[in-house]
Amino acid sequence: MSETGLELDGVWRRFPSGDGEAAVLKDVSLSIAAGEMVAIVGASGSGKSTLMNILGCLDQPSDGRYRVAGRDAGSLDGEQLAALRREHFGFIFQRYHLLPHLSALDNVAMPAVYAGMPLEARRARAQALLDRLGLAGKEGHRPGQLSGGQQQRVSIARALMNGGRIILADEPTGALDSRSGDEVMRILKELNAAGHTVIVVTHDAAIAAQTDRVIEIRDGEILRDSGATRPPARSIDEQAPAAASPSLRERMAEAFKMALLAMLSNRLRTALTMLGIVIGIASVVSVIAIGEGSRDYVLKSIRAMGTQTITVFRGKDWADDKADGIRTFLPGDIAALADESYVDSVTPQTTQPQRIRYRNVDVNGSVSGVGRDFFRVQGMKMAEGQVFSVDDVRLQRQVVLLDTNARRKLFGDGEAVGRVILVGTVPATVVGVVAPRDRGFGGNSLQLWMPYSTTASRLFGQQHFDHFVIRVRDGQPTKLAEKAITALLTQRHGGKDFFTYNLDEVLKTVESSSRSLSLLLALVAVISLLVGGIGVMNIMLVSVTERTREIGIRMAVGARQGDVLQQFLIEAVLVCLIGGAVGVALSYGFRFVFSLFVTEWQMSPLSPSVIALAVACSSLIGVLFGFLPARGAARLNPIDALARE
Repeated sequence: MSETGLELDGVWRRFPSGDGEAAVLKDVSLSIAAGEMVAIVGASGSGKSTLMNILGCLDQPSDGRYRVAGRDAGSLDGEQLAALRREHFGFIFQRYHLLPHLSALDNVAMPAVYAGMPLEARRARAQALLDRLGLAGKEGHRPGQLSGGQQQRVSIARALMNGGRIILADEPTGALDSRSGDEVMRILKELNAAGHTVIVVTHDAAIAAQTDRVIEIRDGEILRDSGATRPPARSIDEQAPAAASPSLRERMAEAFKMALLAMLSNRLRTALTMLGIVIGIASVVSVIAIGEGSRDYVLKSIRAMGTQTITVFRGKDWADDKADGIRTFLPGDIAALADESYVDSVTPQTTQPQRIRYRNVDVNGSVSGVGRDFFRVQGMKMAEGQVFSVDDVRLQRQVVLLDTNARRKLFGDGEAVGRVILVGTVPATVVGVVAPRDRGFGGNSLQLWMPYSTTASRLFGQQHFDHFVIRVRDGQPTKLAEKAITALLTQRHGGKDFFTYNLDEVLKTVESSSRSLSLLLALVAVISLLVGGIGVMNIMLVSVTERTREIGIRMAVGARQGDVLQQFLIEAVLVCLIGGAVGVALSYGFRFVFSLFVTEWQMSPLSPSVIALAVACSSLIGVLFGFLPARGAARLNPIDALARE
């Protein structure tokens, strides 16, 4: 047996049929030497196509042995069978089986991709084969732009791409007119004369008569074999360039290219597949940005009220009915608290509503009696003028500070500092205007501040205060400071008739709540990602079904299961990555539109970590939801795949 010879020994092929099995080939024994031109003839259903599939390692016997160049095909795994198809066989099909989205050149070069032939070498060889078969100038045409005879010649060129020592032609003239059929047979004879083994499967006696040997098969059994005398083995005149095993990087690059071409050839389906991912990624990224932006807004508003501050109120808790009767918040408490090492500054505060008048303007305002340090404690800045002095407090001077709302209401665009207004029944000179805080809480009420000594003696008629506001020194833990303040005031008052409000603790609580809310919103958005992922899987499953014949063609020309798995998996990941990129871009657009309609606060900028998360999510979804369809494609039986129209 020569190194390219084929030998079948007692081969049976059975297929399930109802409750039992039907034998399509029955105890077939046959030898075909290198260099022969053989015709396998028989009526439809005789088993000739099944025999050809076994000869081409597309199918395997149920019983018996089949050897290719001395190697037992039954002992080979899927990878080794794919290698046999790549290295020994070239297939020519009745329906050409060209991939419609590839050019003639790329269709011819496809077997060399799986053989690991370098790009330039395989393109040069594919071009040479097309020129040799009379298709010069047609290399850029797709199958739909070629005639039937031209497509069959492309199919022949593809069969020769890796050398094609053994050419298996299944009804090669069946779909052609007589002239094109004669041309194809002429080419096959030339290939045989050049040393190729040519096996033609046909039901046409005229075609069979043009071969050197005719094997007639009927009902799965060889009825006649005319080839008692075989020609000597001949070496093939022209061999394909040697190809090394492709590296993983090369295989990935080729799979990427093929996946991209497949996606571009089905743009609408690809776009619809991406839609779910686009919506999902845009939702997740936008929700994260909205959550971060809203949290920053709330925290900024709270910080605007004063950080590192502890407020001490009268009573046991909020809404204590007995709080108004407590008179223990006195100036001595201020001095005692100011002496503590952890206290930066302290100020009392008593607030009451008053009528505010200036010329013909008469409005309601909220007047607070505070110490000079009040504005430092609260982190407030001056827009005009200055804060009242220590002497203003000590001497009970009738000076007042306004917020910007009160300034605008009383003076409009006129000068405010130095003007005298009537607060209740007390005239007071405006010494400054407090700058507005960055959209903190506080509403649009008119706020005024006077020395607490002035309001106690001249305006409110009370010496005790409503509450204290204490600013803790930087670096001091507010929780410990709160405990120390509680202990000090409890000792001074002879009991605990107050409660504390630690703004830093509130800030931490709000931060924690905001994170939880953002996480919840993100999880809700992730649901849309999962829906998008399921959509990818469904479309990929449909794609596998639609492209079953393509998968069979690729396997027939030598694609490994891993090659098919890679291609479909890369398609899924590419769809998700491109969808993720579009989703991120959509998020930027949404952020811009959001800023046009919402001016009080903004979505958080899309950080690199969020974009990286989107890319990671897209890739992960592509892998997870694309694996099942890709694995299904890789596991398809080449025979079943090729039979699918």
